[in-house]
Amino acid sequence: MKTAAFRYGSRILLYAMVMVFVIVQVYPIFWVIASSLKTPEEVARNAPYSFPHSFYFENYINMLQNSRIPLYFLNSSLVAVFTLLLTILLGAPAAYAIEKLRFRGNTKVMAFFLLGIMIPIFVSLLPMFQIYNALGLRNTYLSLVLPQVGFSLPLCIYLYCGFMRYVPNSLMESAYLDGAGPFLVFRKIIFPMSRNTTITIITFNFIFIWNEFTFANTFMTSSRMKTLPLGLNDFVGLYGYTDWGATYAAIAVTIIPTLVLYFILNKSVIEGMAAGAVKG
Repeated sequence: MKTAAFRYGSRILLYAMVMVFVIVQVYPIFWVIASSLKTPEEVARNAPYSFPHSFYFENYINMLQNSRIPLYFLNSSLVAVFTLLLTILLGAPAAYAIEKLRFRGNTKVMAFFLLGIMIPIFVSLLPMFQIYNALGLRNTYLSLVLPQVGFSLPLCIYLYCGFMRYVPNSLMESAYLDGAGPFLVFRKIIFPMSRNTTITIITFNFIFIWNEFTFANTFMTSSRMKTLPLGLNDFVGLYGYTDWGATYAAIAVTIIPTLVLYFILNKSVIEGMAAGAVKG
């Protein structure tokens, strides 16, 4: 009886801890979205956790009409799309070559890529700034895409290698016997099989790219090339005056794409993270 009571109590304590963690994580998102739908009077007078009395969409209209948020949204989208495409196009074949083609020194190449995980982003800012300034790449999409691809590749290759390690070599040998070459095997067999891993890489990197501030703040000085994290500063007006309703609406527009992407791809992300963990 004591053992059963202890287990029951432990389970209740665990559930309570999980609920506290969920509330702490979800509350800021709820606060921003609820505040974006409040009138200026409700934002100033009502409690932050209160629901809006009615859906006040004027904040979103003001944000779209009186700011460059649509342009910043486009800039962030283009940077994210090009970065993800390059990361997948470079990372998947690299992992395939390292894990399946087994050339001489492949383990050293893998170790070299993994060293990139240990390099802090801030160490590279000054050299990249000087290089981009010399080449005229500042205030271009490349100045954001290239460093983010470089810092995303190590984890991308690591996850792909973890999956491909447990793809049977006999499957590839059968394809070779049918006349397929290494590239065709990768394109027709290996890469389609790594769908969940690809979705995992896209999801995690998209969240990082979408919220990236350091590179954009360093390399982007033109107002037309700002991304969303930089563009939110536009709502701070003269003498620090802030239109909080429009600001909350802009923040909501910023976070909603990442939430939608994660909730849609949540199952594939979990499967992708577990791929290669257990040989099946």
